[in-house]
Amino acid sequence: MFKHAIVRKPCKNFQFGISTSNLGKPDYQKALLQHSKYVEELKKCNLSVLELNEDVRFPDSTFVEDTAIVDKEFAVITSLGAKSRQGEEIEISEKLKTFYGNIESIIKPGTLEGGDVMKVEECYYIGLSNRTNNEGANQLKQILKRYGYSSSIIPLKKVLHLKTGISYLGDAILLVSGEFKNHPDFRKYNLIEVQEGEVYATNSLRINKYVFIPEGYVNLKNQLLNFSFRIIELEMSEFEKMDGGLSCLSLRF
Repeated sequence: MFKHAIVRKPCKNFQFGISTSNLGKPDYQKALLQHSKYVEELKKCNLSVLELNEDVRFPDSTFVEDTAIVDKEFAVITSLGAKSRQGEEIEISEKLKTFYGNIESIIKPGTLEGGDVMKVEECYYIGLSNRTNNEGANQLKQILKRYGYSSSIIPLKKVLHLKTGISYLGDAILLVSGEFKNHPDFRKYNLIEVQEGEVYATNSLRINKYVFIPEGYVNLKNQLLNFSFRIIELEMSEFEKMDGGLSCLSLRF
């Protein structure tokens, strides 16, 4: 059960962040409203939410998930792979000292972003991507081993981050799309395959008794209802334009 979350308000330079989409520039005021609703729903799920002020130095800084890996006993400060984002982790590191006595760090030349790290019970999966390199992944493996966790490195083919194409919903259930539908590392789990045309919604988020999904993905919603999940739909259009999903917007622990 999650008790805490850290979020950061989108900054006025949000539209100048990194994006590979062809969906156009985000509407800043609409992004603020969508983010506010996201925070509201976290609080309704009984999370205590630390809301950080916007940081205009870093257009992508609302995507706080990439800055740290957070578990029950420890946190790991990442080494961001995108140069324009390097430095976002500094304030996050300071804030996490309030919650953790054990804080580890990924050291350069290693790079690692939180969007490439997925925990499934006692195992961590680490995606190798344009943002996370072998050195960073192996540093994390060694840290996790010290805390008693197993881990597996997953080379990515097409997706930006690991959790762009796969999400853990608890109870041995994975939401998968694209290159992960037939991936041998995940065959032992119960897989829900996201249909073509709804791939963005693969990045859904289990928050205690609820599953957050992007608004407007009817097929996925019906699939999840068949598994008796309690669903909260959130409008994410402005974050999708900037390659961001539901998990990207918070650190949860």
